[in-house]
Amino acid sequence: MNREEARRKAVALVSQMTVEERASQLRYDAPPIERLGIPAYNWWGEALHGVARAGTATVFPQAIGMAAAFDEELISEMATCVAEEGRAKYNASAKHNDRDIYKGLTFWAPNVNIFRDPRWGRGHETYGEDPYLTSRLGVSYVKALQGEGEHMKAAACAKHYAVHSGPEATRHEADVAPSKRDLEDTYFPAFEALVTEAGVEAVMGAYNRVYGMPAAGSEFLIKDVLRGKWNFQGHFVSDCWAIRDFHENHKVTKTVTESAALALNTGCDLNCGNTYLHMYSAFLEGKVSEETITESAVRLYTARYLLGLIDGSEFDNIPYNVVECDAHIAKAEKATLESVVLLKNDGVLPINTDKVKTIGVIGPNANSRAALVGNYHGTSSEYVTVLEGIQEYVRGTDVRVLYSDGSPLFKDKTENLAMESDRISEALTVAEESDVVVLVVGLDETLEGEEGDTGNSYASGDKTDLELPACQRKLIEAVASVGKPVIFCMMTGSAMNMSYARDNFGGILQLWYPGARGGRGIAKILFGEVSPSGKLPITLYEDLAELPDFEDYSMEGRTYRYMKNEAQYPFGYGLTYSDCFVTAIEKAEITEAEDGLHGTITAVVANKGSVKTREVVQVYIKSDCEAAASNPVLCGFKGVVLESGEEKKVTFEIAPRAFTVVNEAGQRSVAAKKFTVYAGVSQPDSKSEKLTGHSCVSEVIEI
Repeated sequence: MNREEARRKAVALVSQMTVEERASQLRYDAPPIERLGIPAYNWWGEALHGVARAGTATVFPQAIGMAAAFDEELISEMATCVAEEGRAKYNASAKHNDRDIYKGLTFWAPNVNIFRDPRWGRGHETYGEDPYLTSRLGVSYVKALQGEGEHMKAAACAKHYAVHSGPEATRHEADVAPSKRDLEDTYFPAFEALVTEAGVEAVMGAYNRVYGMPAAGSEFLIKDVLRGKWNFQGHFVSDCWAIRDFHENHKVTKTVTESAALALNTGCDLNCGNTYLHMYSAFLEGKVSEETITESAVRLYTARYLLGLIDGSEFDNIPYNVVECDAHIAKAEKATLESVVLLKNDGVLPINTDKVKTIGVIGPNANSRAALVGNYHGTSSEYVTVLEGIQEYVRGTDVRVLYSDGSPLFKDKTENLAMESDRISEALTVAEESDVVVLVVGLDETLEGEEGDTGNSYASGDKTDLELPACQRKLIEAVASVGKPVIFCMMTGSAMNMSYARDNFGGILQLWYPGARGGRGIAKILFGEVSPSGKLPITLYEDLAELPDFEDYSMEGRTYRYMKNEAQYPFGYGLTYSDCFVTAIEKAEITEAEDGLHGTITAVVANKGSVKTREVVQVYIKSDCEAAASNPVLCGFKGVVLESGEEKKVTFEIAPRAFTVVNEAGQRSVAAKKFTVYAGVSQPDSKSEKLTGHSCVSEVIEI
């Protein structure tokens, strides 16, 4: 069913409703209209990395971990699993007339905000700091989730539009005013791609103001850009209780009916919250017209028809047994395997069980279920922690596994200091008795997450710095003092200070939040059954001092595109157990077409090591003009599996946008006639070259 047909049906149905009934349908918890045979529908669903908050579902690695795979097809596979499980769960719930929250088919994902600052607590919900990577992965998610059938399998939502990436503590009253260049060059591209390329059904407005107006009540954002410039045809939804902020925090309105009217009149069709309970009153007061209420109701019912929620769909018989089926669990493990990033290896990895007979597993996240799943997650029927994965892997051998949590995750004011000391003492003993130590530290959703979801001192979900809690730092130093080989495993969703681990330990793995059964895949990497192949979708900084203030939305000095100092570990960096690098650019050319410049790059990548591995080939571009970003920017990436000694050619089609730059007025154009393209297994920066031992290959191409 195309949108035009769905809209015709929606117009016909909505025309049978009274104005009061139409107004009632603009709430996220839309009530039934029994006289028309319309059941209740709750629009609030979550599916960031698996169907979330709706009971049992396959739980994939958190979004930032999915991004580390640099794999569009992997994102598509995950989103297909989400759509199938979402449909199965919806079918089962509807059968029992359960139409409660999180039981629908409108999923408020993906989060395509840019992870511009490592302090932001919700950064792990995103695909990282790069607009191109975020766009490609976001488009893949939306296309796969919505599908290509007669009806949408599920509906995706691009959030949080726009310019939202912390601080969490001030989001309800903050007014964000990025430069026009940063808006077009950094904050808009992913949203534009999801609308114009993927046809995303919904867009969610952020909490903050942008240029003085709330995001869910901004004519500039919604009317001028989203529906005007990008021709968005779907429905717009507010973030939850964001419209209440109009009068309570932003102070741009004085009453609840004024807030409801401002949001609806600027194009916000659906309210997550309770402000639209007053929509009919706003109508009676003359603040909104019947036509405006009707249009939003039509948009929402167009979505319901596209999903087949009114008159059925081809997906109504998807059985419940697809939920957590073997195929989906296998996809989640594949995602875990591709997400892990190897940052350092002096030979301690992989663990050789012919030589290692006692493994010490230490750390507060080693046996933590919470550290597996991040936030916005579902419930798994089985959890496999890092400790359990290691134990399972060596079961039946003569390898012994010793364990100590070593430290609490963090120490609040009530923490028993004697207990902390006891845990450190035990950790020291375990390290002393072991041939190698797997030290698993980090955070979880209680220490980095969304404002309102946390109850600790970590600034409403944001981090105050790049350090682990003091009790974990004390543990790390104690383990280092023993002098045994250590594999340092960081389970976080954001950049942390790795300097101590870099200087004191032989192996470093960034595990992210690897999914409910993540320990199983991590064990396969630790013991060398699979080579790690993930790449950093964020920059790890040496010091926060090099970044602008957290509340400053300027991109100057931020992320790999604009940073001036050398990274601790750079965006795009990640080692394997082999030795892969790009040996040549065989072809590099530009052609001109009506829609702009197109590039074709063919790179030759070789595996000179002894281990079969997946490697991610990356292409970066630098325009020869003043308006270009400070550093070359990503414009292509592909994963390729290479046997030992194998060489392959990888071809990239470079899209017209890669040849454009944005000036200070926010205008995008081709401003150069000469471009340098780089191909490698990392970005073309000096730190990546030092860490990998290989430099990118480059070519200059001209129009």
